[in-house]
Amino acid sequence: MTRPPTLDPDWTPEAVVFDCDGTLIDSEQHWQRARAIVLRGFGHAPDEEFAERAKGLHYRDCGVLMAELVGAPDHAQDMTQQLLNTFRALVAREPVSTRGARELVRTLERVAPLAVASNCPEDVVRFSLESVNLRRHFRHIVVPDDRIRPKPHPDTYAEAARRLGVPGGRALAVEDSVNGMKAAVAAGLRVVGVGPRPAPEDAALADLWVASLDDPALMTWAESRPTAADGSDTAHTAGAAGASDSADAADAKVPRPGGPTRQDPAGAS
Repeated sequence: MTRPPTLDPDWTPEAVVFDCDGTLIDSEQHWQRARAIVLRGFGHAPDEEFAERAKGLHYRDCGVLMAELVGAPDHAQDMTQQLLNTFRALVAREPVSTRGARELVRTLERVAPLAVASNCPEDVVRFSLESVNLRRHFRHIVVPDDRIRPKPHPDTYAEAARRLGVPGGRALAVEDSVNGMKAAVAAGLRVVGVGPRPAPEDAALADLWVASLDDPALMTWAESRPTAADGSDTAHTAGAAGASDSADAADAKVPRPGGPTRQDPAGAS
């Protein structure tokens, strides 16, 4: 499939799928800190190379990578759980949405239904979105499970588009990681890449690259899209619980994340 080099001014997505960590939620700082806390507990400190390798990885893969780094592969499961618990505690303490996230979500909600595709556990995604008052804008949250493989596989984006009722080629992905962009492209979505520009071959995955979601070109394009036929930005959210599957409808039953199993030796505050 030939993909246009920029967002076509004459094209309007019929669905928009956002990544969560680093895209909607300024959580990469929390992941970095959580990794450092866990690694320090094993007598190691992450370097820039490790940080780059870990970005965008499924948290289980990151746990394996960390165990390999400290030379203790048998501790992968333990480190994975410590990483996840520590991240949850940090997000609960300091939830922060990314620049422009609220405005872009509200603008695109008037254009098309929205979903989230993430490599994180569902309760973490829900908690993160609720913490910054964004959960209500999304009809579905799609995360890896027994049949949905994590990014860079296309499954999360393909499933999100399917649940929103459109082919991948009619949907737009908003992503900050290379693994996520690879997943979205493989699922047929057009892509807005967000954050520091990566190497040229990776940047080429995106139809448009912006430093942040409040980029004027992106906001101008979003604001110029025709409003959905129902003419209401609340129509997408008012029936969200009914339109979602049983997991999405059971939002209130999801347990809140707990604290870390191992404290930061230097203090986690």
